Amino acid sequence: MKSGFISLIGRTNAGKSSLLNYLLNEKISMVSHKQNATRRKINGIVMHGNDQAIFVDTPGLHESNKTMNKLMIETAIKSIGDCDLILFVTSVFDNLENYEKFLNLKRDVPHIIALTKIDEASDKQIFDKLSQYQKYADEFKAIIPTSTKKQAYKKILMDEICKHLPEHEYFYDPEFITTARGKDIYRDLILEAIFECVSDEIPYSTDVKVDKVVEKQDITEIYATIVTDNKHHKSILIGKDGATIKRIGINSRKIINQLVENKIFLKLNVEVDKNWTSDENAVKKSFEY
Repeated sequence: MKSGFISLIGRTNAGKSSLLNYLLNEKISMVSHKQNATRRKINGIVMHGNDQAIFVDTPGLHESNKTMNKLMIETAIKSIGDCDLILFVTSVFDNLENYEKFLNLKRDVPHIIALTKIDEASDKQIFDKLSQYQKYADEFKAIIPTSTKKQAYKKILMDEICKHLPEHEYFYDPEFITTARGKDIYRDLILEAIFECVSDEIPYSTDVKVDKVVEKQDITEIYATIVTDNKHHKSILIGKDGATIKRIGINSRKIINQLVENKIFLKLNVEVDKNWTSDENAVKKSFEY
């Protein structure tokens, strides 16, 4: 029996959240094509035979002087020191610059490279990329080509990960797939809908608070508040005659329904807090699970 924590590390938009959802066979982590969508770390629990792998999805590594972004980077770097294994996630189309920056971080735990999106690459592209990484062969335990589009790669990746986990009793009930509360997952999935529904600048000045969740036999009621930093952004989020907030609600329900079989009733409000993105304590609170 093995059980341990694996931090998912990589640049923004490297596909860490998609990989976690793929390994879980459930959508618990928000996914967006926009950069820095993941703000909070979230644990996903995968049982592989008799072994328990606890994956920690983290914000992407990047450089920024903004208060929120700096705290996101701190969250990712801290997770490097709090795990048993690091899974460095990178696309087959990425150059090695971000991996080389990762190697410069202080690391006391081993790491594996997950080379993603190989379904989109030719055999030559995959072979060439694997060859480029060979000059760092002494640094990593393994490099595993994978694709979230094909289930066959999952066992190969999980077999390698579990080889490097410590012998330990389970940290969590094997029936659990995450340590996050339902309302915290809903918060991030609503934020994902916001990223999809509004222009580039709005999501980065916006967060979501789930005020209340009421679980009934055939319906889950979710009451949430979208927080943004100025009245102009509030008016954009609401839209003409409420069109945008309605679209956000529809998309949110679709995303949440991937996780929850019940019908979803979602009530969204929008409020302005002009200091939330610059106040370190407010941002830290928004990062909490």
